[in-house]
Amino acid sequence: MQTLASLQHGAVSRRQLAEVGFSRHDVDAMVRARWLHRVHPGVFAVGRRALGRHGRWMAAVLSGGPEAVLSHRSAASLHGIRRASSRLVEITVATDRARHVAGVTAYRCARLSSADRTVVDGIPCASVALTLLGLAAVAGPRQVERALDESEVLRLLDMAAVDDLLRRSAGRRGVASLRAVVTEHAIGSTLTRSELEERALALCRRAALPLPAVNEPVLCRPGVWHTVDFLWPAERVVLETDGHRFHRTARGIERDRRREADLVIAGHRVLRATWLQVEREPARVGEMIRAALLAGGRGGRDAAHGGIRTTSA
Repeated sequence: MQTLASLQHGAVSRRQLAEVGFSRHDVDAMVRARWLHRVHPGVFAVGRRALGRHGRWMAAVLSGGPEAVLSHRSAASLHGIRRASSRLVEITVATDRARHVAGVTAYRCARLSSADRTVVDGIPCASVALTLLGLAAVAGPRQVERALDESEVLRLLDMAAVDDLLRRSAGRRGVASLRAVVTEHAIGSTLTRSELEERALALCRRAALPLPAVNEPVLCRPGVWHTVDFLWPAERVVLETDGHRFHRTARGIERDRRREADLVIAGHRVLRATWLQVEREPARVGEMIRAALLAGGRGGRDAAHGGIRTTSA
C-alpha cells in the first residue's frame, strides 16, 4: 500500500486496495486507526490527512473511477501550460453519470479514446489536445491562445492531434473557440518575415505614408548595430512587425526587449505591430505610424523635404 501511495502522491482508492488484497473490513479498520484519511467517497490519503496539489489532483481522478482523467484548467496546470488558479479540481469521466464530489467538477464524455489520454507525473490526464479543447470550453480565447503558445514553447503541441480531435468533436462545447484560436495560430506560424514586410509596405502605400527603409541596420552605440524591420530615419521612427515564429519564446521576447531598449536610448521611437494587426487592422496601424512620424517630424522636418504625404478626397 505504501508503494502504491507513493506512486500516486499519497492517494489511494478503495477499489485499488481491494485489488491488492485488502477487504472492506481491513480498509475500515485502517480508517479507524487513522492510517487512512477519507478525502472523497472511496478515496483516501495514506498516513496523513493533508495532500499536496498533485495528491489532490490524483484523489479527484480516483474519485471519478478507473476511466477518469484530470482535465480542463487542472490538466492545463499539470501540463505546465497554464498557471493553477483554483483549488477546485476538474476531471472528465467516461460515463453517462458523474456523482457529485465536493471540490471536484466532473465533466461527462463517453468518447474518450486512447489518443485523449496520457499520464503526467503518475496522474491520468487529458492529452494536451483534449486539455486545450476543455480549456476552450471554460476559458476565454486569450487564455486558450496563451496555453497553445506555451504548449508549443514546451514542445508539447501536436497540431495533427489537435486537428484530429477537432474533426471528431463536432458540436462539442469549445470546438468553435479552439478552432478560431488554432486558425489564427496557424496563419501567424506560417506567415514568413518577407510576407509580413510586404503587407506592412502595402499598408503604408494605402495610407499614403512615406515608404520606410526595410531591414535597415541602425547604430545604437559604438559597435552595437540592430537591423530593424522598417525605419524612417529622419523622424527616427522604427516599426517592428512581430510574427509568432520569430517572437513567441521567452528568450525571443527578452531579446526583443533588450534590443528595443538600445533603440530607444539611441533616440528612436519603436512601434510594434503583430501580423494580426497588419492583416486585420491596417487602418489603425497606419494611424499609429502617421502619429509617430508627425511627432518625429516636428523637430524641423518640413513636408517639402519628404514629410508625410496626404491625399485629398
